[in-house]
Amino acid sequence: MRLVVWVAGLIFVADQILKYWVVHLLRLDRVREIDLLPPWINLRMAWNQGMNFGLMASDTDVTRWLLIAVAVAIVAWVWIWIRRANAGAFAKVAAGLLIGGALGNVIDRLLYGAVADFLNMSMPGWQNPYSFNVADICIFAGAIGLVLVPQKAKSEKPARKARPRPADNPRDGTGKSG
Repeated sequence: MRLVVWVAGLIFVADQILKYWVVHLLRLDRVREIDLLPPWINLRMAWNQGMNFGLMASDTDVTRWLLIAVAVAIVAWVWIWIRRANAGAFAKVAAGLLIGGALGNVIDRLLYGAVADFLNMSMPGWQNPYSFNVADICIFAGAIGLVLVPQKAKSEKPARKARPRPADNPRDGTGKSG
């Protein structure tokens, strides 16, 4: 489980540092957009109050706390699942990616009321209307990894030796069967 904790911690810290840098140092929440390698990679500020692609977006506190509760429940479920499973290193890394990313977005909802999305990738002639963040990438990659990676086979217990069946013992005490 150390691998899960290390990966989750690394993703969480990297995500929060990048979000702090983008929101507070670059002030992207005020500038709104910065072209890095146009049109391929850009910074476009978006406060996502919902899930991916703005699903379930709402400015109500009920939705905010519901999404926090769902994320925490998923983190707990993945943690318990990986802990109980005979998971290999790849599955543990995938779990760490998902857990670290989910917790990164939970912190955003607690601090800002919405998730700070800022990465935007487009192509010549097509402007992608959506932004995302490092946590979103890790959640997606972790979920795909957990779905696609086969679980290690459970270690088999040694087969029990069959007990010999008792001989036919008639009740008459002669030891002879009928």
